Amino acid sequence: MSRIRVGIVNVTGYIGMDLARLLHGHPGVELVSVTGRSAVGQKLGEAIPHLAGIDLTIASEPDRVDFVFTALPHGESAGPVATALEQGLKVVDIGADFRLKDAGEFERWYKVAHPAPGYLNEAVYGLVELNRSGIREARLVANPGCYPTGAILALAPALEDGLIEPDIVIDSKSGASGAGRTVTLTTHYAELNENVAAYALAGHRHLPEMVQELGRLAPSAGLSVTFVPHLIPMTRGILTTCYAKIKADRLPGGEDGKAYLAKLYADFYSGEPFVKVLTAPPQTKQAWGSNLCLVHPAVDAGTGRLVVISAIDNLVKGGAGQAVQNMNLMLGFPETAGLESLPVYP
Repeated sequence: MSRIRVGIVNVTGYIGMDLARLLHGHPGVELVSVTGRSAVGQKLGEAIPHLAGIDLTIASEPDRVDFVFTALPHGESAGPVATALEQGLKVVDIGADFRLKDAGEFERWYKVAHPAPGYLNEAVYGLVELNRSGIREARLVANPGCYPTGAILALAPALEDGLIEPDIVIDSKSGASGAGRTVTLTTHYAELNENVAAYALAGHRHLPEMVQELGRLAPSAGLSVTFVPHLIPMTRGILTTCYAKIKADRLPGGEDGKAYLAKLYADFYSGEPFVKVLTAPPQTKQAWGSNLCLVHPAVDAGTGRLVVISAIDNLVKGGAGQAVQNMNLMLGFPETAGLESLPVYP
């Protein structure tokens, strides 16, 4: 049986690399085309040595494909996406260009006019656990950002249940691969090592994405979200801790309240192959290299505040793995195809 031919636009970024790795082992597709502007004409294994087992030459444009992934910086994916759609192809955009529904919001946060606003309403936000049916029917899926993935999955059960007040604080700590391959002072080894730093306190570009998607779960709540990301000295992973006040009289006290919360989260994610609700706080290494999101809900008894912790690999569930999960639904494959590998530990 012939496999579906897929291509990656910009394989030379960290997520593009991980996407090639995952697609190489996928039973239903064949990776036949990769592009990368800085390495056109090179064999993939020359430019990216750990992918030497994939016999492809990096091209300037995708060729002979049935399905396309775009993994370009914001403002740059829209052109290749539009071209692919005009050719009748389905697309998962791993960049930021189609995540926000409002072109004005995109321009406000990304400081460029949207290159293809006509496709914003068509794009489906690719958080499978919340948008599965829409993704199945879509021809354009906007892969979520890494920070929103962990935060939204942590908060979704509580918001949908009406358990919490709308004032939410999200604290995330990310490994350096989330900043991409371009070297900056903040990601220089001597600056990053033995150091932890908060950044984007005036507003991170993933904040409007969080507000947009969390607002869909509680449309009348009038959410107020504070998001503070931190860069820590590790390569992969995001640990997110979310805080929100529990509404008065919504949760029983003591052990009954803990049992209610545990059941709420277990029921919400029942049958989800990639979200695991844990009885203890997760660690980033427990998700390393996998498409898992590990979630632990708890209650601060002294303040009556909900505390939910999630852990993901930012390059897999926060990037390439989630993109493959979306592709699987769009093409009718089992959702877990190519994503069954367990985490790597330690």
